Amino acid sequence: LTTTVANRDDARRLAGLVLQQALAACVQIQQIESHYRWDGALQHEAEWRLDCKTTAAALPALCGLLQHEHPYQVPQLTAQPLHASAAYGAWAQEQVAQP
Repeated sequence: LTTTVANRDDARRLAGLVLQQALAACVQIQQIESHYRWDGALQHEAEWRLDCKTTAAALPALCGLLQHEHPYQVPQLTAQPLHASAAYGAWAQEQVAQP
């Protein structure tokens, strides 16, 4: 699952919450620049992207947590299925709480 926030502190706060609740095995944080349309005008802002490595079973709870804790009015919450190596997939499964 991927989301973005405006600053490093929010990114670290959300990553900590996600990991404390075992809703992802890993959260990667990267600084990016986003270009988008908001309220009819073109915008560009520095943002921080969080890539949360999770399981399909934990995805609804992860989305719920991020929706509740996110500082944005309309947060980006996008998910896409990925295929991992057997060893990495097994490690991730062990790290994520199963509902």
